[in-house]
Amino acid sequence: MTTPYLGEIQIFGFNFAPNNWAQCNGAILPISQNTALFSLIGVNYGGNGQTNFQLPNFAGRTACSQGQGPGLTPRDIGETFGSEGITLSSSQMPSHTHAVNVYHQANAALQNNVPASGNAFILPTSTLPYVPGNPTPNATLAGAVVGPAGGNQPHENRQPLLALNFCIALQGVFPAFG
Repeated sequence: MTTPYLGEIQIFGFNFAPNNWAQCNGAILPISQNTALFSLIGVNYGGNGQTNFQLPNFAGRTACSQGQGPGLTPRDIGETFGSEGITLSSSQMPSHTHAVNVYHQANAALQNNVPASGNAFILPTSTLPYVPGNPTPNATLAGAVVGPAGGNQPHENRQPLLALNFCIALQGVFPAFG
C-alpha cells in the first residue's frame, strides 16, 4: 500500500483500524498530539478547537460529497443530515381507501358457519367463497378492518447498506493545497 495522505479516509473490509489509522467513529483527539491532522480538518466534525477536535463519524451514516449539484441543496464538510427513522402522519400519506367487498350466499344450503377446506377471504378481484351468517348486503365493516392503522411509531428510513470500516490516516504525506 502506498503512503496515504494525512487525513485521507479509506474503507476497509476488516473490523479494525490499521497501524497509523483511526476508525471514523467520532473519537475526540487532543490537538497537541495531532497538530498536522487538526490543521487539515479543524473542528468540521466537532471538538472545542482549543484542546481537542473530533474525527468524522461514519457510524450509521452514508457518505455524501460536499458542494451543490444541479437542483440539490448545498452541503458543507462535516454537515450531518437525514434521519434513521421518521413517523409519518396521516396528512403525509396520499388519500386512499382499503375496500373489502363481501358477497352474500343466498342459498342456505351452501352457507357454512365454519369455512370449508380451501375457503377463505381472497383477492378483491375474486368472489368470496365464505360469508358467515346472514350479512346485510353493502354493509359497512368495522373501522378496524379497513380504517387507518399503525401505532404512531417511526419506521426504518435507510437505503440498503453494507457495513464497512471507514478509517482516517493519522500519519502520512501532508497534502499540498492546489
